[in-house]
Amino acid sequence: MLITPHPGAHPDNILQTLHQTYMDAGNASSAGPQTAYQRLLAYLEWATNAARRLRNQISSGDIDRLVLTRRYHALLGACGTLAGSDQQRLVNGLVSQELAEREADLDEAMKAFTEHTQRWQRGCLVIADSSFYLNSPAPLAKTNLHRVLGLPVGDDIRLIFPIVVVDELDGLKEHGKNHARWRAGHTLGVLDEHLRGGTTGTLHPRRLGKTPEDEPVVGEVTVEIVVDQPGHVRLPIDDDEIIDRAVAIKAIAGREVRLLTCDTGQATRGNIAGLKVTKLPHTAGTGDEPPRDGRGSDQPRGTGTRGRRKDRQDAERAEGHDEG
Repeated sequence: MLITPHPGAHPDNILQTLHQTYMDAGNASSAGPQTAYQRLLAYLEWATNAARRLRNQISSGDIDRLVLTRRYHALLGACGTLAGSDQQRLVNGLVSQELAEREADLDEAMKAFTEHTQRWQRGCLVIADSSFYLNSPAPLAKTNLHRVLGLPVGDDIRLIFPIVVVDELDGLKEHGKNHARWRAGHTLGVLDEHLRGGTTGTLHPRRLGKTPEDEPVVGEVTVEIVVDQPGHVRLPIDDDEIIDRAVAIKAIAGREVRLLTCDTGQATRGNIAGLKVTKLPHTAGTGDEPPRDGRGSDQPRGTGTRGRRKDRQDAERAEGHDEG
């Protein structure tokens, strides 16, 4: 479950604020003797303060998921009608249930945040989009990521797959053109082989050089899938979603994230977002320029009005050259 940090928020401040919110929820839940209505007001006050405190730390979607839930809005909307003695058991039950669930979700969010932060402190963090897996010079299993990224061979690399990339490759595996379909299937097959049903795995273990002339140590390359948190709404364009996830991972890790792509537009997006971009060349636009409109090739022009007009123009130009 990946929290999306607010732009500019520091990981330490995020974790501290989550912890304070968690402690305040526990205090509200275990407060001394109160009427049900007083407990309701105390819970609503906690939620209001928590949302204000978290506003500059995490995304509004995360705040809704962790604090301002549907039950919060229901209790807030019905607050004026829940002061009677007949509703005390109902109000106590709803408030107790909501605070218990808020504590559990906040605790889970802190554990996941700490786990990701610690795991992403080691190695070069790399996110590649689908264009890299489809158009890089070699398929993933044969790609030397240290060479591609220009890294010392002793460095460790953590290759991260936002789930949107996996979904893109899944779609291309079924509906792409022959080469794209093969590359997508190959990449997913490599993931399956090394993840073994989990979300992290080792693509290449750290190893010693084979000969004295080799580098003494070759760094480890690990792979990891990062799934969307519950309720996450993806951006309409997958390329934008990949950049958004990369920026979130950079904020959680508190360190640089590299973007690998073969796409000019995606490289531009990454540079604007403050990512370090490695763009590989693409074969499109290389070689001799093909003939325009079929001229100079064996491709027929067609028998429609436009085709006949162009044939007539070509014949007139040719006749003019002959007369000259």
